Amino acid sequence: MKAAVYTKYGPPEVLQVKEVEKPTPKHNEILIHIKATAVNSGDWRLRKADPFAARFIFGLLRPKINILGSVFSGEVERVGDTVKDFKVGDLVFGHTDLSFGSYAEYNCLPENASIALKPSTISHQEAAVIPFGGLTALHFIKKANIKPGQKVLIVGASGAVGSAAVQLAKSFGADVTGVCSTTNIPLVKSIGANKVIDYTKEDFTKNGETYDVIFDTVNAISISRSIPSLTKNGIMILSAAGMPEMIQGLWISMTSNKKVMTGVISHNKTGIVFIKELIEAGKYKPVLDRTYSLEQIAEAHAYVEKGHKKGNVAIRV
Repeated sequence: MKAAVYTKYGPPEVLQVKEVEKPTPKHNEILIHIKATAVNSGDWRLRKADPFAARFIFGLLRPKINILGSVFSGEVERVGDTVKDFKVGDLVFGHTDLSFGSYAEYNCLPENASIALKPSTISHQEAAVIPFGGLTALHFIKKANIKPGQKVLIVGASGAVGSAAVQLAKSFGADVTGVCSTTNIPLVKSIGANKVIDYTKEDFTKNGETYDVIFDTVNAISISRSIPSLTKNGIMILSAAGMPEMIQGLWISMTSNKKVMTGVISHNKTGIVFIKELIEAGKYKPVLDRTYSLEQIAEAHAYVEKGHKKGNVAIRV
C-alpha cells in the first residue's frame, strides 16, 4: 500500500510517499481503507519535533512512528473475528489518537477506538477534517460545563479547533463571539457566531465586555491582559498552550476565583458519535479550506504550517 513516511524530523520534504506493508487486523480490530485524512497542527509539529520535548515521547533521535495522520474517513474492508460494532462495507470516520497511521491507504484500529459511522450527508474529505478540531473543542467545552446563555469568546475562530468550538458552544446554547481576521469574518458568521471581532481593528481586552468563558484555540492572547475580561468565576481555556502558559494558568487557578484550563485532551467513541449526531441534525458542518492528494503531502504540510488556513486541510488518499 502507499503511505507518506518520514524517518527523520525536519521540514515538509522529509515526508515521502512509499510502498509499505498492508496491515492485518487483530481479533478486535477493523481494517479501514482510508479515503481521506487531514493535516493538522499536531501533525506538522510532530514532523519537526516542535517542541523539542516531543522527542522524549516519540523518539529522541528519530521518530518511532513513521506514518503520521491522526484522522480519517474511509470504508471497513475487513473485521477481526470478535468485532461486533462494525461490518465490511461500513463507511466510517474518526481519530487514531496517538497511534497515528492515517497518511496511508489502510490502517487498523480497535473497534472501541474513536470511530463512528460517517454521516451520509458529507463527503469523505469533509468527514476526515472533523475529528481533530471537533474532539479537541468538545473536550474543553464539556470540561468547562458551558451552559445556555453564557457568553463565550473564541479566539482563532476560523481555524480547525476554533470553527469547531464556535459550532459546539452554540449547540450548548452559548452566546458566542468569535475573534478572527478581516477576511474570515463571513466564515465565522456563517457557522453561527452571534458576534465577530476583527482582531486587526479591535482588542477584546479593551472593549469593556466580560465573558464567562474565553477559549484561545491558537495560543494568541496575553493571559495577564485577558484575565480581566473574564467574569468573577470565569474560565479561560488554552487548548494550544505551551509550558509557560500552563504554569501561568495553574498559578491563576490556585490564587483566584477564575480558572484556567490547559493540558492534553482525552477522547473516545462517545465524543465522535456526539459530533456525528450534531452533523446529522444540521448543527455542525465541516470547514474545508483546501484538498491535496497524498502525493502532495509535503506541500500540504508547508501550507498548514504557515498558520493561515481557514478551518481544515484535507488529504485525498
